[in-house]
Amino acid sequence: MNSFTPNGLIVAHHGISVEVLYDNGQRRMVRVKRNSGHVVGDNVIVTGEVLKRLPRRTELRRRDARGSVHLVAANLDVLGIVVAPLSPGGFIDRAIVAAQSAKLQPFLVVNKCDLDGTAELLAELSRVYKGSVPIFPISAVERSGFAPLEEFLSEGHRGAFVGTTGVGKSSLLNVLCPDIDLKVGSLSLYKGMGRHTTTVSTLHALSTGGELVDTPGFRDFGLVDITVEELAEYFPGFENHRDVACKFRNCRHRTEPGCAVLSLVEQQRIPAERYETYMTILKEVESLQAAARSRDWKN
Repeated sequence: MNSFTPNGLIVAHHGISVEVLYDNGQRRMVRVKRNSGHVVGDNVIVTGEVLKRLPRRTELRRRDARGSVHLVAANLDVLGIVVAPLSPGGFIDRAIVAAQSAKLQPFLVVNKCDLDGTAELLAELSRVYKGSVPIFPISAVERSGFAPLEEFLSEGHRGAFVGTTGVGKSSLLNVLCPDIDLKVGSLSLYKGMGRHTTTVSTLHALSTGGELVDTPGFRDFGLVDITVEELAEYFPGFENHRDVACKFRNCRHRTEPGCAVLSLVEQQRIPAERYETYMTILKEVESLQAAARSRDWKN
């Protein structure tokens, strides 16, 4: 009897089934329960119709507007945050903190650079984030600006793009992975937001090297399991104070004496609007932690 149980990688998730890419290059659909917990990027051992998930190196999760937690993908090492004109505020900061806390390297992709007004957006993003994350300006429509991005991804990275609906993630992936031919949504009349088009999570190997996971678009990126300490450490723009430590290791950068961040804000080395954004997210994280403690106490 052949006792061989092949190892594989989940490369697509269709809700009640997953596509597994085996080590020998073969592919197979395997049925799973709708809430099985398996995600694209999972390494698995396949025995008949049973998948045994191997330990994950990293997990990327998000919380939606209703408070539900969703696991986006597993075993990534980079996260591309796609933005374009009309992207909602706060998304970038939350995504960067979520990536850093999940041990992923974040990077920004500024799409639709062929549109009027994008130059101003790019200049503002460069001013705020240039010292924190790599920034790649591109135009998926004109297929321009992709060489630096492809070179970055070819360094063996497995990543995913996150972005609110309408930023052009599908168009971006169609350029990077021309064989997949993702459906591109037209702009709706409501605030120029694109219609949701992607319904299946899939992993794609790039011809220039690296891999990308395509995930369904969403309009929010709530923080999941982010502690106050992680926010204080990973908030973009606060890196400048790492050479001068705060007096207290658990400093929240609010009113604590000897706070390096507050000192930099007073010196205008950290812009006041960045600190205000941090405080807004800090209150959100504190509220989530308080709610979690309350649930644990009731249970």
